[in-house]
Amino acid sequence: MPDAEFEYPDEAGYPDGVGTLTQDQLVLIDEVREDHSSAIDFFVVDNHEDSTYEAIAGDTVIGGLTYSIADEKRFVLVAAAVFPEYRGQGVATELIRRVLDDLRARGITVTVLCPIVREFIDRTPSYEDLVDTELPGVRTRRHDDGSPV
Repeated sequence: MPDAEFEYPDEAGYPDGVGTLTQDQLVLIDEVREDHSSAIDFFVVDNHEDSTYEAIAGDTVIGGLTYSIADEKRFVLVAAAVFPEYRGQGVATELIRRVLDDLRARGITVTVLCPIVREFIDRTPSYEDLVDTELPGVRTRRHDDGSPV
């Protein structure tokens, strides 16, 4: 089980304002680290009204990735979530992949505030080019020796 006191070095986007992740975030980060295919068949819809990409299985929303629009060429990815009964089945990984693919196809860069999205990008460097160089948001976590966690 993940350590609830895990510290993320950036202050942005964390519930306590100092970088401590919630248990829910830790569970999804572990899922993204495993990087397995989704065991659930779902589609993704960009719900513009709620500024959320929604993962939908059948007629049920099973997760989402909230965002804000900084400008016409940059989105801020705020928070990824998957309902508890759908966690550990690759939904977070596939949702993030599909959102990033959609944004890439639209020529949009991202500022990442969500630690789950940051972990996905760290594990899948082919998406690093989508991160806005001037306003990247959360940075890659590093060990004391400078290597990625």
